[in-house]
Amino acid sequence: MNSRQLGLWGEAQVARYLRRRGYALLAKGYACRFGEIDLIAKKGETICFVEVKLRSNLSFGLPREAVTAAKQARLRKTALWYLSAHELDCPTRFDVAEVYSDSKHTEVRIEYLENAF
Repeated sequence: MNSRQLGLWGEAQVARYLRRRGYALLAKGYACRFGEIDLIAKKGETICFVEVKLRSNLSFGLPREAVTAAKQARLRKTALWYLSAHELDCPTRFDVAEVYSDSKHTEVRIEYLENAF
């Protein structure tokens, strides 16, 4: 798999994880001029903007460390655009889903960080 395919695979793993926990998926790969949000989900009245990070080893650090201040700023702008475009006024949060997998992608573990930033 190339890196784009791996990213989509990781997002699919997290989407399934969220559905099993009672979240409704509103969007996958939402993009606008400000950036892209991997998954947008709703739990109760709260809209969750989810950044997915996949790793097969920790040689580049923890996945959450890749969500830099600049990335967080882009995610916030993109989320505001989404809320405005859909005329939503509700609680929101930004989550990070860390997907850990072996090199063959046969074993998966997800660490889900609510209110990551």
